[in-house]
Amino acid sequence: MTNEVWWRLGCFFSILIIMMLLEWQNPARQAPIKSSTRWFANFGLVFASSVIARLVVPIGLTAVALYNQEHGIGLFNHIALPSLVTIVLSMLLLDILIYWQHRLFHQVPILWRLHRVHHADAHVDTSTGLRFHPIEIVLSILIKLIAVTALGVPAIAVLIFEIALNGLALFNHANIRLPNAVEKPLRLILMTQILHRIHHSQVVSETNSNYGFSVIWWDKLFGSYKDKAKKTDADINIGLKEYPSQKQNASLWGLLIMPFKNK
Repeated sequence: MTNEVWWRLGCFFSILIIMMLLEWQNPARQAPIKSSTRWFANFGLVFASSVIARLVVPIGLTAVALYNQEHGIGLFNHIALPSLVTIVLSMLLLDILIYWQHRLFHQVPILWRLHRVHHADAHVDTSTGLRFHPIEIVLSILIKLIAVTALGVPAIAVLIFEIALNGLALFNHANIRLPNAVEKPLRLILMTQILHRIHHSQVVSETNSNYGFSVIWWDKLFGSYKDKAKKTDADINIGLKEYPSQKQNASLWGLLIMPFKNK
């Protein structure tokens, strides 16, 4: 697992570049403000979050998983299952965890203060998939660390899951609209762009739906799936009504202090 960082970075930047090229070639919606202005804030927040997360939690998830394997820590390190079964179960359980983490960040007021930084974006594109407050990133890492340790998730499962999670977050936030012949069958399994844009609607009942970042199964199982919005995909009002200011939504400093202000 010595090349873990390079695998993650390679996959991340490859998917990021592909999605941004597709957005540039055939955008689904027009951004309300200059993309460069939003990108400066969104990508700046990614950089700030990465630095802060590394300082607060200097050890990576894969390193923790390797340590757990070597010392027999966690459930799967005490159950004799085929490796493939363990990997698949681990990834499914981690995905359910992310679903409920996301749902709690919507339902618990103090957590929503952090998560609304993501939802305040008045436009959804690939950069929105990276726009999370540093404190939310740190909390998410800590939650996953606890789960990886308690379950004894294999290091390879952690690596695959993290690559898939990041890649699918970029994919379903991308400002593209797949052809119906592709989107319709794909949405039977994955959270597509159209389904995820419903989640970014200003309508509260729509915001509180489609929490999954990858598959739609957990939303269907736990009753939060919504297959269409009140408006068409092209006309959905994106963002939060309480944050109409384009300046605030496109300011790195504004995003960093947003959780600590009443509006």
